[in-house]
Amino acid sequence: MPKFQFEVSVTPQYLPEQSLPEAGVFHFVYSIIIRNSGEVPAQLIARHWIIKDATGLVQEVKGLGVVGHQPLLAPGESFEYQSQCRLATPQGSMEGSYLCISDEAQTFDCPIPRFTLDATQYPAQDDDLAQGRVLH
Repeated sequence: MPKFQFEVSVTPQYLPEQSLPEAGVFHFVYSIIIRNSGEVPAQLIARHWIIKDATGLVQEVKGLGVVGHQPLLAPGESFEYQSQCRLATPQGSMEGSYLCISDEAQTFDCPIPRFTLDATQYPAQDDDLAQGRVLH
């Protein structure tokens, strides 16, 4: 029986310029690379995300495809996309899975490993420096 497998890598980034910490809005973007590491062509059909903030609040997101696409990947091919998430706390995590189907109509799940969203990893900018002003 052929091997059905997708691998996922994620790179999250905090967006301070789109966040309002004083209002409890922390904006993150994440880049995802999905690679068909199996032996047959397969298509990503749907996504299921579990998003947690530092208070323990859990949001689930389910839907067809990713960013409007349901990529069909031959063995060795990759699909890359960016998406975003807002949290009410400076820290949280995301994890989930993709529902995929092989060209032989065999469905399989592709786990998305948990990754951390952490605004505290990024140094706060001095307003004067952020605006390009230097005080003497």
